[in-house]
Amino acid sequence: MDYRNNILETIGNTPMVKLNKVVEGLPCLVLGKIETFNPGHSTKDRMALKMVEDAEKEGRIKPGGTFIECTSGNTGMGIALAAAVKGYKCIFTTSDKQSKEKMDMLRAVGAEVIVCPTNVEPEDPRSYYSVAEKLSKEIPNSAWLNQYDNLSNRQAHYESTGPEIWRQTDGKITHYVVGVGTGGTVSGVAKYLKEQNPDVKVWGIDTYGSVFKKYHETGIFDRKEIYPYITEGIGEDILPKNVDFSLIDHFEKVTDKDAALAARRLAKEEGILLGYSAGSALAGLLQMKDQLKPTDVVAILFHDHGSRYMGKLYNDDWMRERGFLDSELKVRDLITNKRDKKFISVPSTESVKNVLKLMKDMDISQLPVMEGDEIKGSITESTILEFILNNPLQNSEKHVAEIMAQPFPIVGVDLAVKDLNKYISKNVPAVIAKDLSGDLIILTQYDIIQAL
Repeated sequence: MDYRNNILETIGNTPMVKLNKVVEGLPCLVLGKIETFNPGHSTKDRMALKMVEDAEKEGRIKPGGTFIECTSGNTGMGIALAAAVKGYKCIFTTSDKQSKEKMDMLRAVGAEVIVCPTNVEPEDPRSYYSVAEKLSKEIPNSAWLNQYDNLSNRQAHYESTGPEIWRQTDGKITHYVVGVGTGGTVSGVAKYLKEQNPDVKVWGIDTYGSVFKKYHETGIFDRKEIYPYITEGIGEDILPKNVDFSLIDHFEKVTDKDAALAARRLAKEEGILLGYSAGSALAGLLQMKDQLKPTDVVAILFHDHGSRYMGKLYNDDWMRERGFLDSELKVRDLITNKRDKKFISVPSTESVKNVLKLMKDMDISQLPVMEGDEIKGSITESTILEFILNNPLQNSEKHVAEIMAQPFPIVGVDLAVKDLNKYISKNVPAVIAKDLSGDLIILTQYDIIQAL
């Protein structure tokens, strides 16, 4: 039999996957380390387990105790998995900018979640750092793991992630690219890789509003650099002890928008659904493509799963509200918003009476008319009514082909909604579009009104 004794034994040994479409402009091999294959769907499972086990070994917690942590979500998930298996309780503090999915996820595995304001100084008693520290002092038999300064974080990646990347690239890796938050993932892996080959370049990806890049380049901790940002999982307004700046060759800043769009590209072009930090890492790499050559082998670490960002990154309305997507509505947006996408049509040989009944039963006012798979015409409720009323007995049994109009216009999904007035009129109440899978969808005046 082939099985694990518990879920914790499945942590690590995640796959390396070649990237193709999203890196077409790069001259070299780019490999993604897909950390979503960990049971908690993020790289944080590795360090969470290490921190928990080291706390046990050091006697900082006793059976039945409570782990406390300030987390953006992923570390909390890893700790919660370990706590569930080992019989501990969990209390997590998080910032109010984190996705709802992350908070729901933590509660789902039995943790208590306390939401704290984002836009406060780390020393502020309301910050998620301060609240976690305060709780650890008040709650008996509790341990604040403090992923930022707990060097077990860095050590976990030195012991597992680094050796895996080295082995999976046959020691040919030349560049390691990763978003930097607590610093454990970048520093632990970097330490191991540079011990094997000091020439391996480590590129840390930072975000605007974070202090890392300027501090790395100047040694100055500039509070003027700090301001709220949307990107989750990377960047800091503090200098965590886990960040070993001496191991990082370069920091590259990425905007919230570029990170979000890059993450969506990974999903749509590579079929890999990932989080915000993955988008940041890819966007940062693309910004530095001119520094790469054909013989290079790049390993880019993808932290977490995109399911934690469905209400943000992968929500068009959220993206559009922040100016990350074209604010102009397009036909593809009408298709997305349309609840019933079933394409209903009638054959040209159908009787006028039956078509009118179908319209009544389905509560629709217009239909395409088909001959086999070909659209031959269109029919509206008002046309049928007028025709039947002229001679109810004779006309109701005639074929709809006798009174059908020209087919509804076919439009592309990238057509702006404002340009639909070129096609839709009093006499042409609908258009036909194809969704991304090639299925036909009818769009009516009502659909347009609903989307505005």
